[in-house]
Amino acid sequence: MASASARHILVDSEEQCEELKKKIEAGEDFADVAKEFSNCPSGSRGGELGEFGPGQMVKEFDEVVFSAATNVVHGPIQTQFGYHLVEITSRTD
Repeated sequence: MASASARHILVDSEEQCEELKKKIEAGEDFADVAKEFSNCPSGSRGGELGEFGPGQMVKEFDEVVFSAATNVVHGPIQTQFGYHLVEITSRTD
């Protein structure tokens, strides 16, 4: 069965999500940005979500995690919770 590990940053606006993505792409550490800005409790762990399978996360999040490239920052991804930046750290099919 497929599984993935990922980390994410959750914020309230698409604009803030874009700004944080630029910071990470410019060299800032994903975990540090997550700790400072993420609205999700996982922010205190650098955005780490651990390992999960298909269907365990909201649909929009799941679609990216189980189809997009690993070790790249994806987003903004809009869900009912807000806007996410996601980095898929590993995935097995």
